[in-house]
Amino acid sequence: MGSLFEKKSIERIRADAEAGYAEAGHGHGAGLRRDLKVLDLTALGIAAIIGAGIFSMIGTAANAGGPAVIFLFMFTALACGFSALCYAEFAARIPVAGSAYTYAYASFGEFVAWIIGWDLIMEYAIGNIAVAISWSDYFTSLLAGYGLNVPPFLTMDFLSASRGHGAVAALVAAGQSLEQLRADSSLAASLSAFDAWASAPVLFGVHVVCDLPALFVTAVITTLVFVGIRESKRANNVMVAIKILVVLLVIVLGAFYVNPANWVPFAPNGAAGVMKGVSGVFFAYIGFDAITTTAEECRDPQRDLPRGIIGSLIICTVLYILVALVLTGMVSYTKLAVGDPLAFVFGPQGANLPWISGIIALSAVVAMATVLLVFQLGQPRIWMAMSRDGLLPPIFSSIHTRFRTPWFSTIVTGLVVAIPSLFMNLTEVTDLTSIGTLFAFLLVSGGVLFLDRDDAGRKGRFRLPYVNGRWIVPGLLVATALALVLFGRGALAAYFDPRAPFAHKIPITIYAVFFAAIAALSFVKRLSLIPVMGLLTCGYLMTELGVTNWLRFGVWLVVGLTLYFLYGRKRSRLGRSAEPPSPGAPR
Repeated sequence: MGSLFEKKSIERIRADAEAGYAEAGHGHGAGLRRDLKVLDLTALGIAAIIGAGIFSMIGTAANAGGPAVIFLFMFTALACGFSALCYAEFAARIPVAGSAYTYAYASFGEFVAWIIGWDLIMEYAIGNIAVAISWSDYFTSLLAGYGLNVPPFLTMDFLSASRGHGAVAALVAAGQSLEQLRADSSLAASLSAFDAWASAPVLFGVHVVCDLPALFVTAVITTLVFVGIRESKRANNVMVAIKILVVLLVIVLGAFYVNPANWVPFAPNGAAGVMKGVSGVFFAYIGFDAITTTAEECRDPQRDLPRGIIGSLIICTVLYILVALVLTGMVSYTKLAVGDPLAFVFGPQGANLPWISGIIALSAVVAMATVLLVFQLGQPRIWMAMSRDGLLPPIFSSIHTRFRTPWFSTIVTGLVVAIPSLFMNLTEVTDLTSIGTLFAFLLVSGGVLFLDRDDAGRKGRFRLPYVNGRWIVPGLLVATALALVLFGRGALAAYFDPRAPFAHKIPITIYAVFFAAIAALSFVKRLSLIPVMGLLTCGYLMTELGVTNWLRFGVWLVVGLTLYFLYGRKRSRLGRSAEPPSPGAPR
């Protein structure tokens, strides 16, 4: 058995993908259908990025940062952009399904590849659970607008309903009536949970409360993904066109109702306020990496994958910035802490155009569905790649003979998302998904530094530009230190305050050491600037997510490592055979 950090050559990765390893007997020898072009890939990227972020989270971020939240979108796009270029470099060299998992195998070895594969399972699964729950909220609101009311106990998770019931019951016990509480708009969510719990049927002493629409949309999308990539891309392209048209309508129409006075002050809460929304904004950007999981279904992956990744990121960044400017210009940023900011600014407190609310609500439902579609496409293909390497059971790489999709992995993905979405609470999901995604971005950026810059046979393919970071990165370190001394005395005082909990200082302390180490390596090794900037920006964003999420992420990794040493390590193909089988050999 080879070393934990034994790498898999790019040539062997390609050969193994061609061989298939569909040992489960279903679809033996069948490959995935190559049907995606650059327009389809760009649409998949837009589908993944324009979702909850633009229809919901942008309001909370704007409320914290004011109009200056556009700088957060720019910074996050820059951080994602550095990583996106690194993804594009890998995609051009290794046009194989598996995304960051496969790239880590080629640059860091099997052990790190397993870690990132396990991390991606969390990112995609939990991210899709969040999307399914959000879709349910928008869908039930849309139905309510047409007078169709789904029973509340079928539209909420068990924990939220229980907590809401307890909170309202405590207020009633303290002497307030339900009528008084319903007059307080700040208690709307708790009262909704109270009604769900009170109206729910009781079975064997347990209140039956579940999010049925979340289950429904997951089942529909999983079925579409199971049937085939061609059907999935067609549905996605149509839905993406609809939501882009709606976003453009919001921007153009809203521009006529902008009051420049609402942009003053531009950054009411300073840099801290702007960065407060980093988790939600970054959550809005994740998804472009899912494009790379479809590499084996692209007609020309080495040319089209980089174009799709970079094109979708640029288009979505421009749309996010324009929407943020329009929203904060139409109403004061102080009013935007609402769940549906786009509909809100066209309501009575904004432009007062009620007819557009229905259009926005419908487009939000469509937007969420496309995000779910892209992630449900991505997860099975990562499992397929891990299975071909022996790290998961062979059935995960089995290809359906008719639909030419990883059928078993697709079904398992649907169950992993559908069942928790019935009962799971949304509160902590966003941060946990963001830290997992940032970890993947960080490893992909670092992996590029281990690649041979003189890879042969790459004419006409994307090549990451080399910029010598020898002086630039150390210069950034010095500039950052000076900026903290001159302008960040409040932050430094808070850090060195002995009364502040030390645990919350750990992420930024680790990052400071990491930044210094990268600066030293850049000077000595003349590291390429773009992947280094990907490391630094993603690393910093991880520090903004708090120590609690780091601990949860650590627990998830410990569980994954346990599974690796109990199963994957013993069955790894890399450790059991020195040479891959030829594509035509019997398996």
